[in-house]
Amino acid sequence: MVSGSGEKMEAEPELVMCWKDLPMELLLRILSLVDDRMVIVSSAVCTGWRDAIGFGLTSLSLSWCKNNMNNLVRSLVPKFTKLQVLTLRQNNAPQLEDSAVEAVGNYCHDLRELDLSKSLRLTNQSLYALGRGCPLLNKLNISGCSAFTDSALSYLACCCRNLKTLNLCGCARAVTDRALQAVSRHCSELQSLNLGWCESVSDKGVTSLAAGCPNLRALDLCGCVLITDESVIAIANCCPHLRSLDLYYCQNITDRAMYSLVNSRMKSWHGLWRDDAGSSHGNDNEGLMNLNISQCTALTAAAVQAVCDSFPSLHTCPGRHSLIISGCLGLTSVRCACAIHAHRAGKAYLADHAY
Repeated sequence: MVSGSGEKMEAEPELVMCWKDLPMELLLRILSLVDDRMVIVSSAVCTGWRDAIGFGLTSLSLSWCKNNMNNLVRSLVPKFTKLQVLTLRQNNAPQLEDSAVEAVGNYCHDLRELDLSKSLRLTNQSLYALGRGCPLLNKLNISGCSAFTDSALSYLACCCRNLKTLNLCGCARAVTDRALQAVSRHCSELQSLNLGWCESVSDKGVTSLAAGCPNLRALDLCGCVLITDESVIAIANCCPHLRSLDLYYCQNITDRAMYSLVNSRMKSWHGLWRDDAGSSHGNDNEGLMNLNISQCTALTAAAVQAVCDSFPSLHTCPGRHSLIISGCLGLTSVRCACAIHAHRAGKAYLADHAY
C-alpha cells in the first residue's frame, strides 16, 4: 500500500468487525469451554452461529433439563445433525416420549453413543426408530426402560451391529433368552453388557451370548436368579478377555462355576507360554480384575480361594476390594495375596514389640 507522499505503508490486518463474524473454528473453540446450556443459547444468536454450531457440534447432554426435555430434543436435533454423543439421562420425573427418540433417529444418523436411562415413558417405537436411523451406535444405555420388549431389542441388535457397550439393567421385559440370542448373532463386537435384574434370563440365553460375543470384557448378571453353573462355565470357556463379572444374588452358582474360572486361567497361562515360545500373541493376559459373588451362598471358601489365587488382580484387602463376597458367611477366610502378606506382617510386628 502506498501513501499520498509516495511512501510504502504496511497493510493493516483485517479485523473482525462484529462478533457475528467470528471464524467457525474460533467459535467452536470458545463454545467448548462452556456448558451445553450456553451452547444451545448461542445457537439462537443468528443463523451463522446456528449453522456453525450445527455443523461442528458432536456431543451434547440434556440431562440438566428438569422440564420439557421432550420438546427441547425435538427442536434441537434437526439443527444438530452431526451429533455423535447424546446424553438424555433423566434424573427426575420421566419426560422423554417416543416422538423425541424418533426425531433423533430421523436426523442424527452419525450417532455413536446414546444414553436414554430412566426413560420410563418410552415404548418399542423408540428402539425401532433407533434401529432404522442410527446404525452406527456402539454404546447404548437404556437401563430402567421397563416398557421395551424382546422383539424391539432383537430388532435393534439386528440393525446396530457395531454395539460394544450395552446397558440393559432393569429391562426385564426386553431381556429374554430370545433377545440375547439375537444379540449374540448380530453384535459380535460387544465388550460390555449389563443384564442386571433381568430375571427371565436363563442359561440358554447366557450360553448363546458367550458363544457369539467372545470379546466380552465386562458382564453384569446380578439378580439373574435363573442362571446356574452352566452360564459361568460357558463364559469362562468362550470369553478369554473377561475382566469383570457380577454374579450378585445368583444363588444357583456353586463351586463348579468357580473352578471353571480357575481352569480358564490355567488355559490362558498355557496359551501364554506357548505364545512366548514362538508366537506374536500372548498380551492382554490380566484375567479377572473384578468379581462380585455376594449372596452366592452355595460357594465354599476353598473354591473361592482358588479363584483368588488364580487371578492376582482380585483383592480382598481394604481399599482395593475387587473380589466382593459380602453376605457369604462361609467365605470370611478368603484372602488375597497382599491381604495375607499384610496379616503376616502385622503378626510379626506385634511379636517383635511384645513385652
